[in-house]
Amino acid sequence: MANANNPIDKARALQRTLYVAAKQTPTRRFHALYDRITQPHIVREAWRQVKRNKGAAGIDGKTIADIEVYGDERMIADVCALLGEGRYRPRPVRRVLIPKPGRPSERRPLGIPGVVDRVVQTATRLVLEPLFEASFLDCSYGFRPKRSAQQALEVIRKEINGGKGWIVEVDFADYFGSIDHELLLKLVARRVSDRRVLRLLRLMLKAGAMEEGRYVSTSTGIPQGGTISPLLSNVYGHALDALFEKEMSHLGKIIRYADDLVILCRTKADAEEALAWLQRRASGLHLTLHPTKTRLVYVGDGSHGFDFLGFHIHMVMSWRYQKRYCQRWPSTRAMSSIRQRIREITAPRHKLKHPIAEIVEELNPVLRGWNIYFRTGNSARKFSQIDSYVHERLALFDSKKRQKSGRRWGKVHTNAWMATLCVYRLSGSVRYSTSATGVT
Repeated sequence: MANANNPIDKARALQRTLYVAAKQTPTRRFHALYDRITQPHIVREAWRQVKRNKGAAGIDGKTIADIEVYGDERMIADVCALLGEGRYRPRPVRRVLIPKPGRPSERRPLGIPGVVDRVVQTATRLVLEPLFEASFLDCSYGFRPKRSAQQALEVIRKEINGGKGWIVEVDFADYFGSIDHELLLKLVARRVSDRRVLRLLRLMLKAGAMEEGRYVSTSTGIPQGGTISPLLSNVYGHALDALFEKEMSHLGKIIRYADDLVILCRTKADAEEALAWLQRRASGLHLTLHPTKTRLVYVGDGSHGFDFLGFHIHMVMSWRYQKRYCQRWPSTRAMSSIRQRIREITAPRHKLKHPIAEIVEELNPVLRGWNIYFRTGNSARKFSQIDSYVHERLALFDSKKRQKSGRRWGKVHTNAWMATLCVYRLSGSVRYSTSATGVT
């Protein structure tokens, strides 16, 4: 039963009210939203979510623990006062470069706002998200409530099995860094007429970044790392979704997960027309398609596949039905990424002084998280390969720890030995979408 005094319930009640109102009147623009953002129960719920998600400190060096020492209610009162009096000014984000998954030689910028700035961003998202959720289309799956990458992949499987074998595989060059601030605010203003909210968003976008002690202004782009960035990226991407639905839906089906996008078509001519349209419309949104990573691929005959959201998608011949069906399993890049992470845990020589049980304890959450994401589809063979790799790495670790060489499979590091370590196993955990053949 909902508790009227519980900030979670009060926030959800407000969100439901806003969603219903926005859904009933698709053209309505909402005012008087700023006062909702500054309400203590909204800020309190935002703080609860920020604490739950943890995260690093911003440029001020203050951690979540520091805020708790300062006092939760004291911080919430400060934020409400700053927002209510119009004195809030976001600090620049702390920009760090992190390796791209599966591509350790490449780096992408991650902008980390301060803890208080994350609270303000989250409070703003709590109020604005229902308005835009009411308008977002079914083809969008990224960073949305009750939507997931697995749902997007399942739609792709069914569409390909249904005959859409020509794929427009799209890669935007620096999508998050290319988002035009003025155009984004105009898109937000289609739903929001409250000038104070638009001003608050502008302050967030223009806050800039600190990189290696140097201030960098931000005239375009939104920082990956901000709690409101996923919503704003979807507002921007929705413009593309809506245009395709209006102008080109007869050519095929578009599937978008944040900045990852594919279009599935029945014929090569349809795919070529869809790609030409996308190039024109992307330019109007100040987005650039990567010249070599954006391509057409035909998957219908099983000779080629494509990667999407970490999976490799491919048509495979069913021995039982003598017909090809769409299947998916972890991509080469995803396999490389998990192997690299396993090496990072098991290979360092300074860890040899630790008991192997501690290595397993560090390894298990990584394997469990990877399993949760990749266990749908047809991943059994890849899961077995990773289990074997984990066995090998732990055998080598144990040999080095005992000043031995090799894996010593037959004598020491047997399957029975592995069982005593209680290592999380991937094999046997695959969940097929409908059946092993992938039949729709």
